[in-house]
Parts: sequence; structure tokens; C-alpha cells
Amino acid sequence: MTIERFMVEGQLTPVSHYCHSVRAGNLVWVSGVVGMLADGTIPEDTTAQFDIAMDAMDACLRAAGGLPEHVVKVQVFMTDISERAAINPRRIAYFGEHLPASTLVEVSALVDPRMKVEIECQAVLPD
Repeated sequence: MTIERFMVEGQLTPVSHYCHSVRAGNLVWVSGVVGMLADGTIPEDTTAQFDIAMDAMDACLRAAGGLPEHVVKVQVFMTDISERAAINPRRIAYFGEHLPASTLVEVSALVDPRMKVEIECQAVLPD
């Protein structure tokens, strides 16, 4: 099986030793993405950060050949879980009828104290 590692143009440079996404056969893993634009801008609003992170997740997924309907698991990390309802409309719009398994957890902090949300996902592509 071939393993492909993707560094996606236009996305944040990883802050450590990892790539944006990995594809092994028909499996795809997208590394955690956050609500920071490539120029370093981080909006204060959680929903705006979530939108940026979802766009980044989508770009990294697509770079590996995936689409939203291929996502089987999504993990969302938030610094304030009480804002969960605010992000749900974007999740619904993105996944539509293709509901992934999901985990949402509150964390005490992310890599930058201004960050409020991080998302990662796994996908299975058709044979």
C-alpha cells in the first residue's frame, strides 16, 4: 500500500513535525486544523474560527482525494463547550445527510491562547 503525505498550499504551516493530511489506500486522516487564516489572523468569534477551520479541513481532505460524504469520524475540540450550538449550523451545512461519527470535547487550551476550536477527521474513500 502506498502512503501519501500532503502539505496543502494556502494552509497554515504546521507548528510541529506533521503534514496536513495523509492517505493510505482508501483511508484519509486530516490533522487538526484551527481557526487561523494563513496570514496569522485569528477572529475573536468562535463561529468565525470554526468556519475557517472547516474550510481548512475541507481543503486538506480534498487534497487527499476526499469529499465531505467520505468523512466517517470528526473530532472537535473547543475551549468553551457552551458555544457548541453556534457551530452546529455549519456542521449541518457541510455534512448534510452524510452524518459522521463525532466527538466533541472541551479542552483547557489550544496551541495559541486566542484559538477556540480545532477539528480533525478521518475519511474512507470509495474503492
